[in-house]
Amino acid sequence: MNKIINKKSLNQTVTLMVISAPLIAKKAEPGQFIILRVHENGERIPLTIADYDKDKGTITIIFQIVGATTEQLNHLNIGDCLHDFVGPLGVPSHLDGLKKVAVIGGGVGCAIAYPVAKKLHQLGACVHTIVGFRNKDLVILEDEFRNVSDQYEVMTDDGSYGMKGLVTNALENHLKNNEQYDEVIAIGPLIMMKFVCQLTKEYNIKTMVSMNPIMIDGTGMCGCCRVNVGGVTKFACVDGPDFDGHLVDFDTAIERNKMYQSFERKERETTCNLYRKEVK
Repeated sequence: MNKIINKKSLNQTVTLMVISAPLIAKKAEPGQFIILRVHENGERIPLTIADYDKDKGTITIIFQIVGATTEQLNHLNIGDCLHDFVGPLGVPSHLDGLKKVAVIGGGVGCAIAYPVAKKLHQLGACVHTIVGFRNKDLVILEDEFRNVSDQYEVMTDDGSYGMKGLVTNALENHLKNNEQYDEVIAIGPLIMMKFVCQLTKEYNIKTMVSMNPIMIDGTGMCGCCRVNVGGVTKFACVDGPDFDGHLVDFDTAIERNKMYQSFERKERETTCNLYRKEVK
């Protein structure tokens, strides 16, 4: 079993955990994910690796509390152990050779964007990071991003922090000012990635996206993470999660991603009620 070494609340709905997992940390790369189970009869869920320390043998995961399993996971504390923690899975992000990159993160997707920005920085690339949140209270990983970015911008929907607007607004300003990027990497809500790709397509800039939001099983067997990429069916968990964003059929992926939202809300409410009864 893998022990929780550290736990920190990043905001009201997002939690960071550092897990002891030497074998996984030894091979982990940006873009990859793990699958965990909280207890023996628990659901298997995939979570992208938010950071790793090969020397200390640790893996960092960041998760949003949206369903029953993430609610159960959030009730664990330092010293507790996860029943299963398997990885690294998925194809690592291809970052070699890139000299100047715009890394775009949206909401909790910033947890996935951060290791990409960090690796690019370590490789000597110029990193422009643009992150977007609904408001100031939801901003995460600000110091971490600043440490690995040549330029860092925060956008909020309501203007309560950084600049008011969307990540596409900031990116478009750079492109209109003739900023030249080898690649744009967008990670976050599907709708955000869709509009980033529409913008970069106008400027003919290669854009990679992470289809992590549609993964469920993590092995390709359930078929829920299938995505149309250039007219070909791919599976986010085994063929990705990174894909050429200009080839992804986002509309179909967005519709499929809505299928389980009501179920997840109901299961989380049930789990919350069970924990409340236990506390009483």
